[in-house]
Amino acid sequence: MRIALFQPDIAGNVGTILRTAACFGIAVDIIEPCGFPFGARALQRAGMDYAAQADLMRHANWDSYCMANTGKGRLVLFTTAGATPLSAFTFHPDDRLLLGSESAGVPPQIHAAADARVVIPLLPGFRSLNVAVTAGIAVAEALRQTKGFA
Repeated sequence: MRIALFQPDIAGNVGTILRTAACFGIAVDIIEPCGFPFGARALQRAGMDYAAQADLMRHANWDSYCMANTGKGRLVLFTTAGATPLSAFTFHPDDRLLLGSESAGVPPQIHAAADARVVIPLLPGFRSLNVAVTAGIAVAEALRQTKGFA
């Protein structure tokens, strides 16, 4: 299982996601460009020393990400425009959990490329969760279903 972040905007959120991923032994793909100068200093505050322990791979763009991941599990997009509620979705151990940028999500062509689109249902009147919170919820449920917790 992997987390993929599409053009993330906020270093603190990436740091938090890297920390979560390191704690659960999940690899992270960052699909650039990022909305901040990528580096240890930008990620240090939220990720603490955990971020340095994360299994991280950076990709210059969407095409390079796709080339590196051809045939490597389903691409599961978390989106507010999702078709399947989280509670009705069945995860596989090799799924790639894709999260869009904080400001724009993912463009239509990437939305269309996903093998599955999952929504975390919210109460009426609320638009979305923070991307790091979404990643935590997604990882916890995916690991619970796939018996990935130690």
